[in-house]
Amino acid sequence: MAQSAAAPKQVRFIITRQDDQNSAPYAEEFELPYRPGMNVISALMEIQRNPVNSKGEHTVPVCWESNCLEEVCGACSMVINGKPRQACAALIDNLEQPIRVQPMATFPVVRDLVIDRSRMFTALKKVKAWIPIDGTYDLGPGPRMAEKKRQWAYELSKCMTCGVCLEACPNVNAKTDFIGPAAISQVRLFNAHPTGEMNADERLEAVMTDGGIEGCGNSQNCVRACPKGIPLTTSIAEINKQTTKHMFKRWLGV
Repeated sequence: MAQSAAAPKQVRFIITRQDDQNSAPYAEEFELPYRPGMNVISALMEIQRNPVNSKGEHTVPVCWESNCLEEVCGACSMVINGKPRQACAALIDNLEQPIRVQPMATFPVVRDLVIDRSRMFTALKKVKAWIPIDGTYDLGPGPRMAEKKRQWAYELSKCMTCGVCLEACPNVNAKTDFIGPAAISQVRLFNAHPTGEMNADERLEAVMTDGGIEGCGNSQNCVRACPKGIPLTTSIAEINKQTTKHMFKRWLGV
């Protein structure tokens, strides 16, 4: 007697959803046919094309953010099986099922997995995380950076403002105004730049205010969670040293 063909492998998802900013979150389960090389983003795309949950009910497509799909833009940050990470780099073959997908809790939810990252961008504005230039005319070649400094500065420049380090940090929450490790690391980056160092004191003053570097509890979750391997705790230690020197200079009137 001929045996029936084996049933196709299925992938189970339990997705935390939220209709809008004022709605209560709820969980919805989906089952998808397995395909080799699947990641969480391709699964979400499949749900978007055919929004039917595991009960066979037609539902509203899941909302999420993504852009580059190669772990560069930072847009697709979410919590996958309890870990904040990039959905584009989360391969189904490496995930335990059912795969639980949630929005990052540190940021307000806009809808489903879409979050409002304003807190992070406000922090970057607070510390002046940019190189100011006077006008758009040709200023000629910029100052050269020593190769030894350039090598570690390049590592800091890999930050893609994904927000994963803020999600992992226990000191970043709705009850605190801590700016988080990403902004502090950017202070180190721009203070090291030959042009950016002209505004170094302003950045140090910014991280010395409420919600600045004093908010770090040294849990070191950030450096373990960072998808780009940025030495965030090293940056925090360096900025702590810089702010201490700046404070003594201010007291001495130097």
